[in-house]
Amino acid sequence: MSTIFIALLSGLIFGIGLIWSQMANPAKVLAFLDMTGSWDPSLAFVMLGAISVGIVAFALARRHGRTFLGSSILLPTSRVIDKQLVLGSLAFGIGWGIAGICPGPGLVLVGSGSLHGMVFVAAMLLGMAIFELVERYRARQAKQQDG
Repeated sequence: MSTIFIALLSGLIFGIGLIWSQMANPAKVLAFLDMTGSWDPSLAFVMLGAISVGIVAFALARRHGRTFLGSSILLPTSRVIDKQLVLGSLAFGIGWGIAGICPGPGLVLVGSGSLHGMVFVAAMLLGMAIFELVERYRARQAKQQDG
C-alpha cells in the first residue's frame, strides 16, 4: 500500500511541477523551441533545475541500489548509441517540436480534460503499439532465419 501511495504522491508532485513550470503549456514549449522567432528561454531554467536534481538523484540511486521503500532500482546499463536510439530520439524531438508536448505533460493535459492532450496521448499510444508490432514481427523474422 505504501508503494502505491508514494507512486501517486510522486506523480502528483511531478504533474504539479509540470503545470507550475508551464512545461504542460504547448504554447510556452513551442515558444521555447522557436529560436529564430520570439524565443522564450525560460524553460531552459526549468530543464537545468530538473537536470541538476536528476544528477543528484541518480548518483544516490547508484550508490544505494535500493529505493527508500527497499525495492531494487533498475538503472539502464547500456551506453550504446545505435540506430534505434538515434531514430527514436529524432521521432521524439520532431513530435515535441510539432505538438509542443512530450509524454509527461501530455498525461497532465489529459488529466485536465484538454482535447489537444487527448489527441497527443492517443497518437503516442498508437505509435507505441505500432513499434511493438514491428518489433514482434522483426523478432519472428530473426527467429525464422536462425531456426
